[in-house]
Amino acid sequence: MLSALFEPSSIAVIGASRNPQKVGHSIVQNLLTHGYRGRVYPVNPSASEILSLKSYPSVNEIPDDIDLALLSIPAPAVPEALRGCAEKGVKVAIVISAGFRETGKQGLALEREVREIAEQEGIRVLGPNCLGVINTGASLNATFARGMPPKGKVSFFSQSGALGVAVLDWAVMNNVGFSKFVSLGNKADLNESDFVEYFTQDPSTEVIIGYIEDVVDGRRFMEVARRCTATKPLILIKAGGTGAGSRAASSHTGALAGSDRAFDAAFRQTGVIRATGVKELFEIAKAFVQGRLPKGDRVLIVTNAGGPAIVAADESERQDLKLPVPPRRVVERLRRILPSNASLYNPIDLIGDATSERYRAVLKEMVKSKDMDTIMVILTPQAMTDTEAVAEVVVDAFRASEKVFVTAFMGGETVAKAVEILKEGSVPNYEYPEEAVRAISRVVRFAEWRKRPPGRPKRFRDVDRGAVSETLSWAKTHGITHLTEENARRCLEAYGIAFPRSSLVTTAEAASKEAKRIGFPVVMKVSSPDILHKTDLGGVKLNIRNRKEAEKAFIEIISTVKRRMPQARLQGVNIYEMVTGGKEVIVGVTYDRTFGHMLMFGLGGIYVEVLKDVSFRIVPITEAEAREMIKEVRGYPILRGVRGERPADIEALTETILRVNQLVIEFPEIQEIDINPLVLRERGAVALDARLIIKTGG
Repeated sequence: MLSALFEPSSIAVIGASRNPQKVGHSIVQNLLTHGYRGRVYPVNPSASEILSLKSYPSVNEIPDDIDLALLSIPAPAVPEALRGCAEKGVKVAIVISAGFRETGKQGLALEREVREIAEQEGIRVLGPNCLGVINTGASLNATFARGMPPKGKVSFFSQSGALGVAVLDWAVMNNVGFSKFVSLGNKADLNESDFVEYFTQDPSTEVIIGYIEDVVDGRRFMEVARRCTATKPLILIKAGGTGAGSRAASSHTGALAGSDRAFDAAFRQTGVIRATGVKELFEIAKAFVQGRLPKGDRVLIVTNAGGPAIVAADESERQDLKLPVPPRRVVERLRRILPSNASLYNPIDLIGDATSERYRAVLKEMVKSKDMDTIMVILTPQAMTDTEAVAEVVVDAFRASEKVFVTAFMGGETVAKAVEILKEGSVPNYEYPEEAVRAISRVVRFAEWRKRPPGRPKRFRDVDRGAVSETLSWAKTHGITHLTEENARRCLEAYGIAFPRSSLVTTAEAASKEAKRIGFPVVMKVSSPDILHKTDLGGVKLNIRNRKEAEKAFIEIISTVKRRMPQARLQGVNIYEMVTGGKEVIVGVTYDRTFGHMLMFGLGGIYVEVLKDVSFRIVPITEAEAREMIKEVRGYPILRGVRGERPADIEALTETILRVNQLVIEFPEIQEIDINPLVLRERGAVALDARLIIKTGG
């Protein structure tokens, strides 16, 4: 169906105009100016001819079949026009018109009507409130943007029309090639997943880039993105996430989560490369256009200037790239062809008077080396430097090898012609060495992603689904969303999460008796469905050592909590055996509105919201992803043991994360979980506190 969008044999422009100031005029003008080879039919009941083309009163009066319709008419007229397109048999419509969801309730109602027409009539709709599409391969510019970018291998989609216009203008000015461009607009029907899916199969697209502010269906997006990155790089800017996911959170996990973290996790799990801005988006894309992936992370730097090479070396270390020293035999050969004061290791410094022949000799030697995966060539334009000749040497070396090449030819007009030679030879050039290194890093990580074996979530058989089902059913029946610690514990224990021995008591005398039975020292905590952070209200007492202290602690907990939160429903006090030693971490789940359940792991116990040393993944996760979560946090070395400490049980932690993963897969009505703290011992893990929130309606 989308072939009719990018390769239509006939186009109707509904709202075409004779007025050069109107969008409908610009669209027809672009179709004619840039060489579109199909048939163009202006539609305007008030004009008989537009730009020397016969105009028709309505789309249904056009005598031929129509593949694509572009609508540039007032928003209230769009639904009727769409129905006319569907009746005519139009396959795809682009609604350029604004005045929909972005304008308020009335516009939102119009947009819903557009979506309903698309669903009922089987016509695909791009927009509304969009710029249109470009396909350079078909000489199709179905937009109202000025200019036509040159042909290239990159396809770009943008949720922002204004950004799309700016990028197209920049591409024309900088001679950056595109295969296709799509302005998504409000995404009433067609959305980012549709185009990622299409571009994945499109033979003229080798690199996919995009700007998004949200995604329509997070789960579908992840499935499509994962299939895409198995064959092609997908590089995205995700904007507008810092406040979009904010809400009143009921748990540590919810407070630390948010839209941007969810997108980070989704991108990480699907191999999507995230760019932080438009410049970086294209800098990364350039590195992929050469159509090669490195076999490893070993980089060789060849330079005629020491300073930029040091900058590149520093950035390489920050990006975890290796700069191996060439083998001794190679160094000896280089020694014979380079000046005595040249640096023969890595970076290889050819000295400021380096000629193109010196570059040629070194590159000829190094492209044969099996010890390097990527070659980075730095050049600063000095008096004796023939920049264009060096560029040709680099292109020759690139074509003679299978390695990834990047360059940093630094300077303005002095290197402009050389940079053009590099571009024509498919070698990406960067203004500064650190930019080149960061681009290399993205290509290396993508190559590593492509090598990852697929995995499936681990499924534990020793779980008691019946116990969880019974507990949740009881809560739903009573309209309870925030489960008490006892009920949360019951659910988690049913899935193999260990807790200390405990007992719920309602009197000071019972507290004394149960504390002795459990064994001193004990911990005592208030039990209430209304209290989430017990410590903050004085609802926790530690290191209770005898029966008298247990009675006193019970009385103090109840009286303090009643004074500080009189409206809270108190069910008593929980008594736990006291767990000492180990390292405190948190394992949790929150629910993201775009991607669904999201797992969280972090260090810090009660300080987790201060430290914010956390990692996230979208459910479901594999065992490998659980291990990655653990290693990502800055405090991971603490778990491994520092200054003579014994390491914590990472295997038990991994299993805990995977068991929580399975719990929310099998009981999706669970919205949030906090296991905080989870104490990791040398052997095993035990949860000291737990919170569980469910969705009761439907």
